[in-house]
Amino acid sequence: MVDRPGDASPYDGLLLVSFGGPERPEDVLPFLENVTRGRGVPPARLAEVAEHYAALGGRSPINDQCRALLAAVRADLDASGVNIGVYWGNRNWDPFLESAVREMRADGVRRAAAFVTSAYSSYSGCRQYRENLFDAVAAVPGAPVIARLRQYYNHPGFIGPFVEAACDARQALPAEVRERAVLLFVTHSIPTAMADTSGPDGGWYVEQHRSAAALVAEGVAGRTATARVPWRLAYCSRSGPPHLPWLEPDVNDVLVELAAAKVPAVVAVPIGFVSDHVEVLHDLDTEAAETATRRGIAWARAATPGTHPSFVAMVRDLLLERAAVERGQPVHRASLGHLGAGWDTCDAGCCRNLRGSRGSLGETSAVPSYGGSTGEPA
Repeated sequence: MVDRPGDASPYDGLLLVSFGGPERPEDVLPFLENVTRGRGVPPARLAEVAEHYAALGGRSPINDQCRALLAAVRADLDASGVNIGVYWGNRNWDPFLESAVREMRADGVRRAAAFVTSAYSSYSGCRQYRENLFDAVAAVPGAPVIARLRQYYNHPGFIGPFVEAACDARQALPAEVRERAVLLFVTHSIPTAMADTSGPDGGWYVEQHRSAAALVAEGVAGRTATARVPWRLAYCSRSGPPHLPWLEPDVNDVLVELAAAKVPAVVAVPIGFVSDHVEVLHDLDTEAAETATRRGIAWARAATPGTHPSFVAMVRDLLLERAAVERGQPVHRASLGHLGAGWDTCDAGCCRNLRGSRGSLGETSAVPSYGGSTGEPA
């Protein structure tokens, strides 16, 4: 991690931006309807997903996880001498982004940096947040100017906690199968059309995940003195209309393939998620774990970054990096792998909205292209 001076100027506010989730049983269906509005998701599918929340007590854990991250970030900034107000707003449920913007305005915040709990390029993972931030600012007269912090899928503060967690999970497997375990990286599936238009020139969602997975696998190999750690990338949580193609293979299908290939154990690494919310707790800890057990595969699941100190410190690093850029100072952008560090502002066509053009925050400059693929070793 780069040690940066604790000067966050010109920013006087930091906004944690997340997806949001219901905290009462009666809010589950309204929340799901809000998330999927205009996407043609069948009511039966919403009812099915609502049962996932019912199994968790009729609520999502994501807001509690955001509260924990918020507290950890505040403590880290205070300990580092960074004097800045820290706020929180959600895209899909209370506390909504507009409320957070109003709170910042009431506190006299003039310029804020926004940290989004989504690490990858896609419409739903990046541009839609920028659209919602644009709408929230437009709805609040005198709102602060908000700048979204860059993506961090290959930042050491994101990769490092996954390496540590994957090693811990691998160690929890029975000793006789541990050395033959496959790392099964899992992320949220999205429509293939969205994946094809992710980033400035398409394909970034999958490419970034492959890069992150390869980096974690490399880190695990280094820590365990293993020449090569086999891995696969799989998807979960498909929610769209049945006739639209989404990214595959599904994690359960991959487990069936691995069982047929006599793979004795897997370490599931939820590389697409920053905390243990419903997709992780249901799709992995419940459904995928049951599939593995039925197929005779030893199963262990790595933790998400959550409030890992390196992940929390990464938020500070990204804030101070962007602040230095705004002050016109040279910066080192921490990143791992061949794709390089993310960009501060997006091209107008980056992760475009396939349903029509909308105003979005943080659009200006051209962004870099990448070349090549990290591949999938397993």
